[in-house]
Amino acid sequence: MKPTLRPRVPHFSSGPCAKRPGWSVGALADAALGRAHRSAFGKAKLQEVLDRSRAVLRIPSDYRLGIVAGSDTGAVEMALWQLLGARGVALLQWDEFGARWVYDVTEELRLADVRVHAAPFGRLPTLAEVDTDCDVVFPWNGTTSGVCLPNGDWIAAGRRGLTICDATSAVFAMALPWDRLDVATWSWQKSLGGEAAHGVMMLSPRAAERLESYAPPWPVPRLFRLAKGGKLIEGVFHAETINTPSLLCVEDAIDGLRWAEAIGGLPALIARSRANLATVTQWVEQTPWVRFLAAEPSYRSSTSICLQIVDERFAALDDAAQRASVRRLAALIEAEGVGYDLAGHRDAPPGLRIWGGPTVEREDIARLLPWLDWAFRHVRDEL
Repeated sequence: MKPTLRPRVPHFSSGPCAKRPGWSVGALADAALGRAHRSAFGKAKLQEVLDRSRAVLRIPSDYRLGIVAGSDTGAVEMALWQLLGARGVALLQWDEFGARWVYDVTEELRLADVRVHAAPFGRLPTLAEVDTDCDVVFPWNGTTSGVCLPNGDWIAAGRRGLTICDATSAVFAMALPWDRLDVATWSWQKSLGGEAAHGVMMLSPRAAERLESYAPPWPVPRLFRLAKGGKLIEGVFHAETINTPSLLCVEDAIDGLRWAEAIGGLPALIARSRANLATVTQWVEQTPWVRFLAAEPSYRSSTSICLQIVDERFAALDDAAQRASVRRLAALIEAEGVGYDLAGHRDAPPGLRIWGGPTVEREDIARLLPWLDWAFRHVRDEL
């Protein structure tokens, strides 16, 4: 029989993610629509996002924050194209997005002095082998694998290289060691439930010094440019965006940050996400047909919660048939209006993915899980 309780908010997409509890379009009434982003009003809105982000995340005062184009992807590539090439590079790969940065560095930038530390989906590379005297590029959280770094202890405090961290599905939901990160990037669409297309870049003083002392040998498009003539373009980090931002999206980001402050800031955001993971963990431990893709609890993501189906009938299918079965399961859930966008990433192993970031209510996840059991029984009987 079908479960009787339904999630009040059935949005479990891993990006764009669920809006914050209680959100309505009325929250955007004060947006600087029809105003120039360089007007005093428009610029103040952009600066408010940066100031509130710094305060919520507890980012050091001498680190720079800027809003850039192209969401998190644009922010990462700005860093790669302008900072790499001064020394050797270590690349960490354990999910699809990590693989994309490997491709960019090896096939587009074509750097020669590169070492790739790779692990299959569900596991981490051996962090003790990473030489942080190289520049190191890595995601903090594998959005497509559900595997996150447990801490930053493997990053040497006295490192000579820069650490460039794609933090988009970790920031605002996990504690990040800012003293070990020289570049961190994210977008508003993940843990704040904001709208997409805009990225945020954080630079440490060490990263700023690299931008002023090193010029890469390849052309850098204007949209990516953070330095000119050996000087940092400081305006980028003082609410003067390189391109025209959407001030409607900016207002939405302000709303998400105000909500974060109102519920208790970063500790409350982290606690909400961990409670979501705990709810799924309890269900997985009692459910024989499913298990986490992340093998070790110590590096299991609380945001992008990735699950494998381990039932014997399902496991006997080839990859294409497994993916078709996952799509069928997700479609059954969606048709009931109790859960959207639950199929895993197309490049990950076949399975399910539940976003457990802080904008998702624990009770909604608890109500979703019996529906997964119901849908799985239907799909299994069809095999």
